[in-house]
Amino acid sequence: MPSVPESLAGMTVAVLGGTGPQGRGLARRLATAGVPVVIGSRSADRAAHTAADLPGEVSGADNAGAAAAGDVVVVAVRWDGHGDLLTSLKAELAGKVVVDCVNPLGFDKYGAYALQVEEGSAAQQAQSILSDSTVVGAFHNVSAVLLEDPEVESLDTDVLVLGDVREATDLVRDLCGMIPGVRGIYGGRLRNAHQVEALTANLISVNRRYQAHAGVRITDV
Repeated sequence: MPSVPESLAGMTVAVLGGTGPQGRGLARRLATAGVPVVIGSRSADRAAHTAADLPGEVSGADNAGAAAAGDVVVVAVRWDGHGDLLTSLKAELAGKVVVDCVNPLGFDKYGAYALQVEEGSAAQQAQSILSDSTVVGAFHNVSAVLLEDPEVESLDTDVLVLGDVREATDLVRDLCGMIPGVRGIYGGRLRNAHQVEALTANLISVNRRYQAHAGVRITDV
């Protein structure tokens, strides 16, 4: 298990939408690595029930309580509730690093496809709403199935980390590195988040064709 880096020492990570597959998987991996985690959900009881099934220091709360408790807050909710939730939590998230991993995707008989977002991307929408927070995009292309599987000891993937504040992207890169096998790689400013979010649609197609849980690796870094 990697040691907690100095940048994250004493910090608690909240995961909004932590009862869904992606949020629950991230909570599992971070808590296993020694990071205190608060799972957020619309239902505090459901969050507490999910937290009780995970290893490490994990607690549950409603989304507002989790947002208030976290020093770093991961947003892993469904796209259709993304804007409304963040608007309702603007006060709780003020002054914090908010890690948005939401992918605006649609699905039809041909598979997954990227949706157009007025602000450019989910991460940019988050930053437009959370004017008092620092938004970083990350964890968009990580398989929830692999994150949740306790028998998978190490994930073979990189995470593209996008943001406009160097200190915040460095912090999130350190957070990525807490998951065995994962590297956080700076991927540009927040304006470049759209193509990273949209890439998930391609990965879903890969996974369906090859019966896999594909991720992304950046070479020569």
